[in-house]
Amino acid sequence: MAGKGQVLGESLLGEEEEEEEEVDPGPPQIDPATGQVIPRPKKKKRRVNKMGRRKLLENLSNKPTDFQIRVKVLEARQLQGGNIQPVAKVTVANQTKQTRVKKSTNSPSWNEAFFFNFKKSPADLMDELVEFKVFNSKKLRSDSLIGSFKCDVGMVYLEPRHSFLHKWLLLSDPEDTMSGAKGYLKVCVCVIGPGDEAPSFKPVASEESDDIESNLLRPAGVQLQPATFTLKLYRAEDIPRMDSAFMQGVKKVFGIGEEQKELVDPYFVFSFAGKEVQSKIMYNNDHPDWNQILKIGIQFPSMCERLKFIVRDWDRINEDDTISSAVLSIPTISSSAHGQDGFLPTFGPSFVNFYGSTREYSDLPDEYDDLNLGKGEGVAYRGRALVEIQTTLGELPEVPVEDINNDDILRVQKFMRRRKYKLHAAFLNATMVSAIDAPVEFEVSIGNYGNKLDENTAPCPSTTQPTNAVFDGCHYYFLPWSGTKPCVVVESSWEDISFRLEGLNLLLKIIDTLEANIEQVRIGIKAKLPTPELAQLLISLLDQLEQDCRKKLPEPTPGRHVSNELDRLTRDYREFELETIANNVIKLKTSATDVLEAMAEVENYLQILKNIAKEPQNSMPDVVIWMISGDKRLAYYRIPANEVLWSQNPDYIGRLCGRLQTLQLKFPGLKAEKEKVSEVPAMLRTKIWLGLANEDDAWHRMQTEGELAVYAETYENQCNIPVVGWTKKGPLGRPKWSDSQGKCSLPRESFEPPPGWRWEGDWYVSPELSMLFDKDAGHKTYMEECYEMHSRLPGTSWGPATRPWTDVKGDEMAPKDSVDLPPGWVWEDVWQIDLSRAVDEEGWEYCVESTMGGYGPVEKRYHLCRRRRWVRTRKLVEDAKQKKHKLIQEKKIEEAAEGWEYAPLFNLKFHATERTMDMVRRRRWHRKMICEKKGADCYFAMKFEGKKKDEDDKEDFNAAYAAPRMFLTFKKPFKYQMRAYIYQARDLLAGDETGLSDPYARLSFLTQSSVTEKKEKSLCPTWDQTLIFEELEIYGDPRAIEENPPEVMIELFDYDKFGSNEFLGRTKAVPMVKLDPADARMPVLQWYPISRGQEDGGELLAAFELFLVPDKNASMESLLAGSDLPFLPPKKGDLFLVPNGIRPVMQRTAIEVLCWGVRNMQKFQLSAVTSPSIEFECGGHVQESNVIKSTKKNPNFTENILFFDVMLPREELYMPPMNIRVRDHRQFGRKPTVGIHVLKSLEEFRCDPVQAELAEDDDGVQGGLVNGGRGGEHVIDMPAEERKVERKSGPQIGQPLKSFPQLELPALFRGKQEEPDPVVDEEIDWWSKYYASTGQTHKCKKYIEKGQDKIEVYQTHLEDVDFTNGFSDFCSTFELQRGKDEEDEESSVVGEFKGGFKVYPLPPDPNDEMPSKVFTNLPSSTPEECIVRVYVICGIDFQPNDTSGLADPYIEIILGNKKISDRDNYKPNTIDPVFGQMFELTTMLPVQKDLTIRIKDYDIISSDDVIGETTIDLENRYLSKVRATCGLQKSYCIAGVNQWRDCIKPRQILENYCKQNHVSGPHFYGNNSVKVGKKIHNLADYEPNKPVDPNVGPADERLALHVLHTLPMVKEHVETRPLFNPIQPGIEQGKIQMWVDIFPKSLGPPGPPFNIEARKAKDYVLRIIIWNTVDVVLDEESITGEKMSDIYVKGWVSGIDEKQKTDVHYRSLDGEGNFNWRFIFPFSYVPAEQVMEVRKKEHFWSLDETVQHLQPNIVIQVWDNDKFSMDDFLGTVSLNLNAMPMPAKKASSCKVSMLPDITTGSEVKLVSLFEQKRLRGFWPVYNDDTGTRTLTGKVEMEMELVSVEEAEERPAGQGQEEPNMNPKLDPPKRPETSFLWFTSPWKTLRYIIWRNYKWYFIGFLVLLLILLLVFLFLYSFPGEVSQWIVNG
Repeated sequence: MAGKGQVLGESLLGEEEEEEEEVDPGPPQIDPATGQVIPRPKKKKRRVNKMGRRKLLENLSNKPTDFQIRVKVLEARQLQGGNIQPVAKVTVANQTKQTRVKKSTNSPSWNEAFFFNFKKSPADLMDELVEFKVFNSKKLRSDSLIGSFKCDVGMVYLEPRHSFLHKWLLLSDPEDTMSGAKGYLKVCVCVIGPGDEAPSFKPVASEESDDIESNLLRPAGVQLQPATFTLKLYRAEDIPRMDSAFMQGVKKVFGIGEEQKELVDPYFVFSFAGKEVQSKIMYNNDHPDWNQILKIGIQFPSMCERLKFIVRDWDRINEDDTISSAVLSIPTISSSAHGQDGFLPTFGPSFVNFYGSTREYSDLPDEYDDLNLGKGEGVAYRGRALVEIQTTLGELPEVPVEDINNDDILRVQKFMRRRKYKLHAAFLNATMVSAIDAPVEFEVSIGNYGNKLDENTAPCPSTTQPTNAVFDGCHYYFLPWSGTKPCVVVESSWEDISFRLEGLNLLLKIIDTLEANIEQVRIGIKAKLPTPELAQLLISLLDQLEQDCRKKLPEPTPGRHVSNELDRLTRDYREFELETIANNVIKLKTSATDVLEAMAEVENYLQILKNIAKEPQNSMPDVVIWMISGDKRLAYYRIPANEVLWSQNPDYIGRLCGRLQTLQLKFPGLKAEKEKVSEVPAMLRTKIWLGLANEDDAWHRMQTEGELAVYAETYENQCNIPVVGWTKKGPLGRPKWSDSQGKCSLPRESFEPPPGWRWEGDWYVSPELSMLFDKDAGHKTYMEECYEMHSRLPGTSWGPATRPWTDVKGDEMAPKDSVDLPPGWVWEDVWQIDLSRAVDEEGWEYCVESTMGGYGPVEKRYHLCRRRRWVRTRKLVEDAKQKKHKLIQEKKIEEAAEGWEYAPLFNLKFHATERTMDMVRRRRWHRKMICEKKGADCYFAMKFEGKKKDEDDKEDFNAAYAAPRMFLTFKKPFKYQMRAYIYQARDLLAGDETGLSDPYARLSFLTQSSVTEKKEKSLCPTWDQTLIFEELEIYGDPRAIEENPPEVMIELFDYDKFGSNEFLGRTKAVPMVKLDPADARMPVLQWYPISRGQEDGGELLAAFELFLVPDKNASMESLLAGSDLPFLPPKKGDLFLVPNGIRPVMQRTAIEVLCWGVRNMQKFQLSAVTSPSIEFECGGHVQESNVIKSTKKNPNFTENILFFDVMLPREELYMPPMNIRVRDHRQFGRKPTVGIHVLKSLEEFRCDPVQAELAEDDDGVQGGLVNGGRGGEHVIDMPAEERKVERKSGPQIGQPLKSFPQLELPALFRGKQEEPDPVVDEEIDWWSKYYASTGQTHKCKKYIEKGQDKIEVYQTHLEDVDFTNGFSDFCSTFELQRGKDEEDEESSVVGEFKGGFKVYPLPPDPNDEMPSKVFTNLPSSTPEECIVRVYVICGIDFQPNDTSGLADPYIEIILGNKKISDRDNYKPNTIDPVFGQMFELTTMLPVQKDLTIRIKDYDIISSDDVIGETTIDLENRYLSKVRATCGLQKSYCIAGVNQWRDCIKPRQILENYCKQNHVSGPHFYGNNSVKVGKKIHNLADYEPNKPVDPNVGPADERLALHVLHTLPMVKEHVETRPLFNPIQPGIEQGKIQMWVDIFPKSLGPPGPPFNIEARKAKDYVLRIIIWNTVDVVLDEESITGEKMSDIYVKGWVSGIDEKQKTDVHYRSLDGEGNFNWRFIFPFSYVPAEQVMEVRKKEHFWSLDETVQHLQPNIVIQVWDNDKFSMDDFLGTVSLNLNAMPMPAKKASSCKVSMLPDITTGSEVKLVSLFEQKRLRGFWPVYNDDTGTRTLTGKVEMEMELVSVEEAEERPAGQGQEEPNMNPKLDPPKRPETSFLWFTSPWKTLRYIIWRNYKWYFIGFLVLLLILLLVFLFLYSFPGEVSQWIVNG
């Protein structure tokens, strides 16, 4: 795994790694054996952090968001195979796009971009895969894949700017991984979310050499190795029921299955990187023992990050349900460090816990099913599985599933040893309880232990007793536990993995300490503490960190713990990291110089610590607390077990173990978030402790404040039978004595104290707590409530019910008017109907039957009951009567001691007083138990001996065990008083349509809550109010309260007269506790952030104190013997103000408001906003501007300055915001608010008051706010006769200017006759200047040689460039909002206010002289006519709109009501168009100030789509004093490409600047020096040598220009503006490069515009004469067995692909071919850019030609001709005409090494044919099928390059056709043997048969003659002989 190079695993490290230095920067070497890049030797420089782990993608949102993924496929190199036709495919999350096919090359260049748009949640998108595949399009599809590469989106997202730029990917074959690299692919990928800026995919200038290796992304390791993840799946337990019992019946009918078993059929799925494998199905089994091995084959190391385990439930009929899923992150179970320290993914054997929706089974679909798929936080434990993972390299699995052998099953037994744990929890308070319809209980569970609603678990005291919530007199409900706090205990058995959790706790503690210390230093930096103090804080932080990092990590104890391999590796890894941090800290202490730099380093350490504080093998399930009402689970809270785990070593204790903590419960699932539920389900103050059962006396030792008591509990049940009355006999429906649910019988006499326990006292009645509760206890004001009840019979009208008035629980009350005031109280107001709930307009809510509850605001015919709530507030006036009243109250408690609760039926809600409908009643009995033997179980084994089974005693389940109740009892409470100082809020959310709210705050603190007054119509209310919570009773040790005070919850609402008040957000705060009221500390007002769900809801400025109320009678030593409480704060009316030491210190302050104008006001209530005025409000003071008469004529205010003289806080922290409100003045005196803006802070507008004396300071740039040449301010003197001259020839307005003759502008160029004639150079144009400035030097060599001016090319818009400050120096632009913004609205901006503020202190004495105003010397606010020139240069990365992945963009310019569309000049088929166009318009500023440049996509049929647009505020540029109207050029020239284009000359600009900024000057001394202010500038200083450009202007103008360049002014520039589309707001759609010039007409006509027309290509003809070929490999064997080839040569220009070929030289026997053949290739070429321009139609149906700019490559190939089969390819050579190797003079010296290659880039001498014009010689051709180049022949050719004109003068025909001249080609002198055999039989005879077989022929003839002679001899011999004999 330790691959060098840039290993992907590490290119993504969040931290630094080794920095390495290359030894040799030469090109990469290729290993011939594997075809791999050989890693270079590296020198180690220093090692910063040895082990890198990726920052894990955590806390990603589940809310779907717009994303765009852009991919650009640039090129590929060294693809395997020769003469292939490559095509690349990109797949992102199931969307696939592909590039064009490239012909016959293994180094294709595509340069194509693809855009993938998603609307997905980030959490889902990051797991999707990005896959690149390269195919050979020529082959059959089955084997056409050359290589592929994949990674997940998250990997790209973690990179800087969320992108890979110009990275090389190593392609490999996913099937056969040992085969090494299949080639390299160069790509750019980026992930863009809303608001992200898209990085540019433009190639970087320095990339000429393009070093693949240093930029290579490969799966780490030199090559991808095959690997196998082996998952040993042993068993699972606690799997919840998934099937209904009905299905069991269905299965019986279908003959499936057996008897009733556990209703779940689980199987396990293991998935990774898109592959998955599943185990066998275990039928009817909730604790399956699978004992199987699951294997997945992978490419290692993989780019994917997460292993997923899913447990599914098999269903025969429906589709399988997911029971739950869990994810393991690979970086947590492996390490990619080098050497011995890295390890492969390894895990276990260990249990993995599964979480998801609640366990209770229901036949209906569960609304939380998504939780089981891993979306959102699981709310309940759903089982655990014992697994082990190993990774083996170098092999892929043979079979995916096999069985585990017995040895492994035995080996894993030791990991399953269990220990007994106890989980204790004490509940101190439950407040803000939302469930008020039924008694509420809290259940604590760990795993499945303690789950009350699951029938399979043993009962244990895991729930608090059911209690009705009580109203707190203001708004919320709480549970009245008073002095008996419920406790629960859950016993459970788990493996002892304390060594893992303790190590995690230690790391978490280090992180907590570090974060707290970092926060302190941050506050110090914010508070601008002096450096020594900051340094002290930093040093103590570092000391603490070093000391923490030296702490020892816990080790597994032999015999107690069983550790595995991963534990050992993780421990080593953590120790190493801690050691490294400690050593780095020591270095940092000695070397740190700057606090901020040191903090950055510390943050880095924090990140490392967070990365190692992960425990993948945490097999102890989380503790879950549920709020249950009735049988329904309502809300939960999940706490990781390690946080509450007890340990003997204080360093290892969980951070929340036994500590008092406040939990805000959550609603399960995403439903609450979707439905925008604003209420808090409940707030709990609890202590939780988890530890081994034999250590739980540690918990008891912690409970010093109260006494832990255990009670046996049973309920006595009775029913009401007519005549008989109340009795235990009769149809109870539940046992006479039972538990609270009535599920099991618990007779009092059958309780036996468990072994080790004894009774104390007898049984007594313990009434339900809420019945005893005196509801107004402790309140000074109380809201009395009663409900008016109506009922009806079906079909009749509503009338009063039998009980016309009741309380919230339904108990009868007196009518509202006869409600008695308790003694000592007075009414504050009258009875009012409460409309702030879900009710209809009369306040009624309806239901079917009042005892059932379930009220709703809509009346239906079946509703028979309705009610409405009346409320009235009363106030306490203490007197003697009340004391008496208290005694009566105590009597009442005695009456309640009977303790009966009544209800119509047992399953309905109980109440305290008897009603007519009530049929049943019950009361609760308790008996206290004392523990005699430590650690004894407190479960009751019930005795039932000798009892007959009655009908009414059906104990059918676990009654044999009954769980007792436990309480923490406190003797008496301490009394406290809490004071909440609510000062103000800012930037609240708007609740009303007007864009404002009527906010009030509601505070809840323990059992009380209170409300501030409401402030009308404000988003920044200042309440300045103290709320006092009297007589708070808090149980427990005051010192514990001081250490851990309860939280104050503050909720903000918008008051609405009708309907419920809208929730605006909430925040929490912790009060400062003062046990001695004389404590001198003062609480400080702080800003608390307010949030509503996910959105930010502003801030609240408040402070809180909690006083312990002293007891007059206390003894001197006790805590309560303190002095009296501090005095109450001063009152204003009835309300308390914030007292003086706490409220901010005020100071007399001036705010000057520059009220310039309003812009772009949108319609309000369908009519235009024409006569607005603005109201400014700050700190309660209001100033109003005058009214604009008509925004159409002039949207500026006539009087611009408003002045506030107000008292404002001295500290910036407390400054109230500035509220800007625009009102429109309409008929009938209506003044609606049409827009608002809240300026949170005026800090940036603070300045010092202007001193009057400084007015004549030369250097002081005083208050000048405007730039040169403003109309109406300065008149420019021009000679009279020159002023009359008009422009002779000017381009038409609104037309793109094509070319400009030198415009005659005598007014601009005085003294023209003395100046030299302009010098013009063909190759130098405006583009040369542009390319020279962007660093694309190969496109402008000549310009750079001349050393002429460059321009600024900004990569952002001009407004974002540092020195311009968004052109807000004169006035800023403030966006106006309408107000209540719903999320779905695209944009709530309804206009802009232009203006500015200056804030400075005033003398405290009103009689002192006021400083002079800052806003002076303002420009005229009347409209000015201007000429605007818009230069659009090019587009970058446009979003494609056509299916081809391209677009046909053109420009549309909109300014006011003028629109120019350049549709006719659209650029076909490109997303990177070069426009090179200039548009000229006239406009009136500021009436038409917004210039929109829109890029549209040309469509012939449908309407043209908008690709994107950008808007420029011309007015800001015009008003700014950095002079953004026309950028200053580098030099002053009177002709040439840098000719001066502004309407005034440099000297005039300098004069205007001095005049405006009160600088004396400019005073010229001759033409060569000038004094500006106090400084003298000499021309010689700026121009030591003579200017380069021959066209420079006069010296004084040049000098003035040099001086201007030293001032902050906008220089000549090109800006890059991102485009946005309203359809996809926030996602950039591409960029354009452009600039704008603005020329006020009052300053005279502007100079000639630049000609920026795009460069044109020149036409060339390439003539190639193929003379001969030599040494070509002989590919065929003739009939006669000779080696030969039928050679021909083919050639084409790549990109044009029109192939030409020579005739065939048949039967070459020695590899020589003679051709004398001419190829002619016409092509277009842009000399300045050295690229070839290819225009061709993509398809025959395409409308336009697509333009491509390619390298001018010529490909020459040698082929062997076959008549009856495919021709055979012999060799190829590709030559770049710009950089080709010199040919060899002789065939013998021609070798493959002449050619450049990736491996031998720099050694070969290259020449350009464009300079040489003609070359002749031998070039080698080669074949690289095998991956290495082999020489296969040499071609002798002559290349000549001629322009089209020359080609016409010296014509030449193709091949050997006429005109065969220049030079004339003779037919080739081929050997006689060269011909095609079956076309010339004679030649065949002569040259093939005769030549090869002539001796056979001659021999045959001789033989024939001899045989003939012999035959003739024999034939004639007898005759002759006889004749001879006869004749003698």
